[in-house]
Amino acid sequence: MKSFIPREVETLWTLFTAPTVWALHFVVCYAAVAIFCAKGMAEEIAFGTLRLGLGIFTLLALAMIVLSSYLAWRQWGFGSGDPPHDAATREDRKYFQGFATLLLSGLSFVAVVYAAIPLIFIAECQP
Repeated sequence: MKSFIPREVETLWTLFTAPTVWALHFVVCYAAVAIFCAKGMAEEIAFGTLRLGLGIFTLLALAMIVLSSYLAWRQWGFGSGDPPHDAATREDRKYFQGFATLLLSGLSFVAVVYAAIPLIFIAECQP
């Protein structure tokens, strides 16, 4: 199967991609709303505009996590190897890293969705 992403991308850094995206999303969402409400910026920018911007940011974060999941699934061998990957071989280490990255990506996806839920329910800043 020909892929548009080279295999050299699959390194140890892919393990940290999804949790880093989640952490960045969490900080940006909560800091943006906190600054917006603390500074009283409702006269300049509508809260709906901020929610829309953070919604788009959430979709971008989820897309990055899905890409990370795809890379992890590919590294795991498209699910061909069953865990545990505990042999002292290069192939088992690669499978273990791919499986661990896939699990972290799933956890990060759920965490981003949960961090974005308040954007749906909060209508405006509360005094």
